Amino acid sequence: MGSGKTTVGKRLAQNLGMQFIDLDSFIENRYHKSVSEIFAEKGETGFREIERNLLQEVAQFEQVVISTGGGTPCFFDNMAFMNCEGETIYLQISPDELLNRLLRGQDKRPLIKGKTPEELKSFILENLEERESFYRRATHVFHADRLQTERDVRVTVDQLATLLIN
Repeated sequence: MGSGKTTVGKRLAQNLGMQFIDLDSFIENRYHKSVSEIFAEKGETGFREIERNLLQEVAQFEQVVISTGGGTPCFFDNMAFMNCEGETIYLQISPDELLNRLLRGQDKRPLIKGKTPEELKSFILENLEERESFYRRATHVFHADRLQTERDVRVTVDQLATLLIN
């Protein structure tokens, strides 16, 4: 959350002449419900099964850049599956930078809405600790703290495109 997956993913797909798919949006469109509503109805286990099934579906598309939710790599064999199907990128962001980004858009994210800065920092540190071992299995680990300006995004996308083409 807040790493820039959607922003960078859309631009990267455009740069490479590919289609972009945000997995959470794909799920919401398929089920005509928000991720939060699916979680509430089916619980995390039910949501993660839907997520895995639709990840496997979109992975069969050709010429596509897929942005997953932050938890996707951490369940079932999703990370191994993604690595077998294509190249994966972990946009690594420092906890302090994530805190700054999430504080700015906190009201738009139900999981963190209403948290104090201290609570949000704890939330970030706990999630990173739980998920980092999965994220580090990505084909590429890319340090993405510098995504502040339009120019930063362009430079990052150009660097990633070069990385993927070579």
